[in-house]
Amino acid sequence: MISSGNYDAIIIGGGLFGATTGFHLAKAGLSVLIVEAGHIGAQSSGANYGSLRLQGRIRSQYPLSLRAQHLWETFEETYGEGCEYDRTGHVYFARNDEGRSKIEAYAEASRSVGMEIEFIEGAGLRQRFPYLTEEAVLASYSPRCATANPRLATPAICRAFERAGGRIRTRCTVTEVRKEAGLFHLQTETGEKLSAPKLVNAAGAWAGKITEQFGETTPLFGAGPPQFVTEPLPYVLRPVLQSIEGDVILRQIPRGNFIFAGYPRTRSNADGAFTFVPPHKLASGLRAVVRAVPLLAGAEVIRNWSGVEGYLPDMLPVISASQTTENLFHVFGASGGGFQIGPAVGESLAAIVLGASPICDLSMYRIDRFEAGLKESEKLAKEFDH
Repeated sequence: MISSGNYDAIIIGGGLFGATTGFHLAKAGLSVLIVEAGHIGAQSSGANYGSLRLQGRIRSQYPLSLRAQHLWETFEETYGEGCEYDRTGHVYFARNDEGRSKIEAYAEASRSVGMEIEFIEGAGLRQRFPYLTEEAVLASYSPRCATANPRLATPAICRAFERAGGRIRTRCTVTEVRKEAGLFHLQTETGEKLSAPKLVNAAGAWAGKITEQFGETTPLFGAGPPQFVTEPLPYVLRPVLQSIEGDVILRQIPRGNFIFAGYPRTRSNADGAFTFVPPHKLASGLRAVVRAVPLLAGAEVIRNWSGVEGYLPDMLPVISASQTTENLFHVFGASGGGFQIGPAVGESLAAIVLGASPICDLSMYRIDRFEAGLKESEKLAKEFDH
């Protein structure tokens, strides 16, 4: 066997949650190792839509979400390089009175935490967004919402982590985790032995395998939305555009390509390694996009993809110390919304690992909330194939 020495903390998982947690621990002076089975940010952290949406979140998540938005806005200052952060704004639009009521409820929650939300309807809607379907009866615009490039963000954070003294092992699959005499002992498929007094489970859709080893069962499963990109077209769409009915979310990047996601989401294949995009979802996604923005009729899709994201019944992540094992910490299950909150999630979990109080109350994200069973969220029930 190969012995690789001890660390103060080991993080399993090189996605956005693991990277940001590791960065803050390394900045605090800990010797930290990130162990990633594949490549940094290659799963949901790099394959997601890239939206930094604030409006439309549940009210109780806003402390974490607003803190995260500040961290995205200062990303280059914090991590030393950019991630194509772009304060595009975000538009929700409704096609009927039911959608109107939902937009108004979202706006009330957003305004209650100090966010600026603008309602646009009637002639103003046609003038402001001439490309939008005539079915639209109301839109809400949130100027602080933004986008970033998910393929750039996590690798940039990991480079900052290494500059702070952290170490990373990629293509390094952990085959065994156990705790003995106050240390967590990990063994990899190549025979390496790693150990540390603190362990962070940031293994994404695969995190449940680790929680189960320590007597904590979670109803975690892997899935992802189908996503598509078109050929470059004339640049007309500045904000992210999303239907309140949930059938499409659409944005255009400056070089002209439109990126859109279609729903319902697709569960990952049996071994959890991939989420395939069924062919019929390209057709249904295109229909939804053309219904929302008719000028895209005839646009060519040049690529489609999905990712393996971890989902939980209430569509909220776990950000928590273990309730069974001292110095074990869990951060996973972003349920399709983790990219925006990621920087604040890592900052908050690092505070817990260090024995400090996180900047946000994390009680709603405890891992033991599943013990009594949780009702499936309306959003999850609507946005998945069953």
